[in-house]
Amino acid sequence: MKKKPIQQIMDRLSSLLTDEQVDKLPRKWEKIGDVLILRFERNLSEIEKEIAAVYAEVLNCKSVLKDTGGIIGQFRIPEISFVYGDKDTVTIHKENSVKYKLDPSEIMFSSGNMDERKRMGEIVSSDEVVVDLFAGIGYFSLPIAVHSKVKQVYSCELNPVAFSFLEENIKLNHVSDLITPVLGDNRKVAPHDIADRVLMGYIGETKDFLPTAFESLHNHKGIIHFHDTFPDEEVPAYPLSLIQKAAEVYHRSVTLQHVQCVKSFAPGVSHYVLDVTIQEK
Repeated sequence: MKKKPIQQIMDRLSSLLTDEQVDKLPRKWEKIGDVLILRFERNLSEIEKEIAAVYAEVLNCKSVLKDTGGIIGQFRIPEISFVYGDKDTVTIHKENSVKYKLDPSEIMFSSGNMDERKRMGEIVSSDEVVVDLFAGIGYFSLPIAVHSKVKQVYSCELNPVAFSFLEENIKLNHVSDLITPVLGDNRKVAPHDIADRVLMGYIGETKDFLPTAFESLHNHKGIIHFHDTFPDEEVPAYPLSLIQKAAEVYHRSVTLQHVQCVKSFAPGVSHYVLDVTIQEK
């Protein structure tokens, strides 16, 4: 029986490392296309390159990057440093028949959001108009365009680097007729009074963008997918109250259709998405 990748890695490094160092080897990793992202313990810092070479060989990756601190800023740029292999870290990640071209050293891509990306491609009805307020490289817009019979997706993105990859990915997936990319702050550039469904796939004060979501909905009615991180004990009551407060301005009612825990974010805190229907009172 073939050994698991981590066991192969440990076997190959056992002659180079002490038993204590072997125990500290990364047991988890993020593989995006053929680029690998690892987190190293401090006691491995002097031999990271040698360790990365083994991971790259076993996991068939061209480049290895080091996650040095997570995600920063409104553009959600990963804190990443290069460790081993090809310094050209642009790659194509394939998931659920969708191709995502990106540079993981510049652009965030979370495998933990995979189920939510798949779900978006499954729940959009035919002939819907969708506004994606935080499109990134097309995380949700692409599976919707590839897998549903959507009428049109307007994909808004502020980060020019992510937007460039979004434009490439639209062509790469042959959905240029279905996705209209829009560069800029969604509060200024998102289309108004047009959407049947609005995606708010962002974490970090997403509530501040609720007025934009309501303005994008046709007649201020439709479906909103509201993302953010919340203490588990406050869901769904607290995030639902935020949406209801925004709805009052437009004299609309809010009906909760579904709550999805996307992934754990910190102890007792998770990334959630609420699917809500906005209707006339």
